Amino acid sequence: MSFGEIGRGIVLSALFSVTTCNVYRVDNSMGPGRRFDGIGGLSGGGATSKLLVNYPEKYRDQILDYLFKPNFAASLQILKVEIGGDGQSTEGTEASHMHNEWDENYQRGYEWWIMTEAKKRNPDILLYGLPWAFPGWIGGGSRDNPYTNVTRTADYVTRWLLGAKKFYNLTIDYVGIWNEKPYDATYIKTLRKNLDTNQLGHVKIVAADGGWEIASHIGADKELDAAIDYIGAHYPGTTTTKAALTTGKQLWSSEDYSTFNDNTGGGCWARILNQNFVNGYMTSTISWNLIASYYDALPFPSCGLMTADSPWSGHYDVASPIWMTAHTTQFTAPGWNYLPHGSGVGKLAHGGSYVSLVSPNQKDLTIILETMSHDHSLCIRPALPAYNVIPQNVSLQLSGDLAKIQQLNVWYSKLAFGKNMTSVLFKKLSPLKVQDGKITLSVGLDEVYTLTSLTLGNKGSYPDPPASKPFPDTYFEDFEGYPLHAEPMDFTQQTGSYEVVSGSHSHGKVLRQVVLQTPVFWCKADEVDKSLNIIGNSKWSDVYVSTDVAIGGINGTTGVYVAARVDQGGCQSWESKGIFFFLFPSDKKFILTNDLARTMPLKEGEATGAVNGWNTLELAVEGNFALGRLNKKALFNVTVPSTPAHGFVAIGTDSYGIADFDNVRIKSSHSQ
Repeated sequence: MSFGEIGRGIVLSALFSVTTCNVYRVDNSMGPGRRFDGIGGLSGGGATSKLLVNYPEKYRDQILDYLFKPNFAASLQILKVEIGGDGQSTEGTEASHMHNEWDENYQRGYEWWIMTEAKKRNPDILLYGLPWAFPGWIGGGSRDNPYTNVTRTADYVTRWLLGAKKFYNLTIDYVGIWNEKPYDATYIKTLRKNLDTNQLGHVKIVAADGGWEIASHIGADKELDAAIDYIGAHYPGTTTTKAALTTGKQLWSSEDYSTFNDNTGGGCWARILNQNFVNGYMTSTISWNLIASYYDALPFPSCGLMTADSPWSGHYDVASPIWMTAHTTQFTAPGWNYLPHGSGVGKLAHGGSYVSLVSPNQKDLTIILETMSHDHSLCIRPALPAYNVIPQNVSLQLSGDLAKIQQLNVWYSKLAFGKNMTSVLFKKLSPLKVQDGKITLSVGLDEVYTLTSLTLGNKGSYPDPPASKPFPDTYFEDFEGYPLHAEPMDFTQQTGSYEVVSGSHSHGKVLRQVVLQTPVFWCKADEVDKSLNIIGNSKWSDVYVSTDVAIGGINGTTGVYVAARVDQGGCQSWESKGIFFFLFPSDKKFILTNDLARTMPLKEGEATGAVNGWNTLELAVEGNFALGRLNKKALFNVTVPSTPAHGFVAIGTDSYGIADFDNVRIKSSHSQ
């Protein structure tokens, strides 16, 4: 057998003697090591699952099966979701259950739906909630501090947990503090007391969803130590700190990966899943994000475990990280235990790593080996270094009670990086016989092996979905088909929060912007103090858009707009460029600008036809010309800049405050 054959990952050999073969002990005689807490995905941070709910039911169910169905594909063991806070948190804003202090509603957003669907497929999946932004009233006037009144903030989070149970029968297992932002020890202690008072003692606190710094604080504060159950860090690069280990608490990589889900990303994920424990003793790893289900022109496209960003066509992509996940999740469960380092966990001598896990009764064994060699550059985080990996022969010596195992089933993957190479993803191979407690196998580059005493394992599959198509070039929405408080399909709010409400008699249901003040924000997008809700195709250039719009009363916004060629979303929404047609009905004024922030005016003037009730705005952009009409009367026909050359259509408000939209019509020249 040549190393060339080994490198192609299609030959598995057992029970042969090679002088260069390294022997690795897999031994449970000293008892188990740290408890395994599960592998998960993160829906949120933010609006990363927005387009998923829009899919036709047939394809939506298939996607959910790939993510959550046990013994099928990814078989995720943890689902982490954003506790919506009305602020931009990466790909959009997620609605709060309490926009205002007097307002509490659990029909908003789609995280309830995705948690319910996950539980439907796997009743044992563990649920975890974490805030990114908070509605402005939580800050009490502060835009960057949700802890001005820790009792108020703890009550806000507790209400979300209680609402999950009351309205959806969802038991949340874990709750975090504030994503990647400063933590407040007094708040954490207050939250713990509040949970216990409200019969939520089962909810465990993960802190602080940032770095490892809180570990030192825990060591100096017994009450804080008692309040925190797990230490969660983000993007730890597979390493931890002495202070974190000294606490004796379970350590999690509570957000990780953030990598394009091509084979390079799949290799990165496979390495992380093993080496977070090998190097950093982390017992859970959670992927950002669960599924890339947002417009691909927004930041970090295809950074999910799989991609589903075309609901109008039904197309989705099942990517390699799904199968890298399956190598662990289909053959373990939270509550299993890793074996100790040196007794089933460690680095391979010629690159790569291995971990061994045993069931609670220590009768079942699963070993995962990986030999990822590439420099797996991450979307938004520093790259993990490349490893010098060479093909190698590996012998595993089973000891203790594990020596009784007579056969291990084998599942295999190889990621291909050459032009003429084909990947092998989650393939079942012939079982390995164990003789005298030993097995030996040849391992090539960029491979993953799962060796398990379990007879489980299934590469679930469905027929290929339809081909991807661009967003339709004609669009109309009157919002009549939605339940109250829903977010309409395809609109992707970037700042502000929009939901369907009952309008006036003549307008039935309408789409309302409901945020009244700047949130306690997570990123700079909300500093512009304007709402932005995008839709369509980022490649649209010549386009017509119209909408009916009415500004609210005492809590109304100052102005509204329609826009074309909008080029930015995510945390950069504040610097969006495009062609923005603003109307200020009370002032009987309009402004045409080249940016959302209104720092690049193109034309302004009187809007004498504006009324205090419903107005109709129309904007047509073709080449270097823009035409605007108000209530069917022309306001401008002017030359506009050639940049940006293309972008989304958008609706929005000039400030936070109430505004209603109805009868949105879009037509791109592509349809002509």
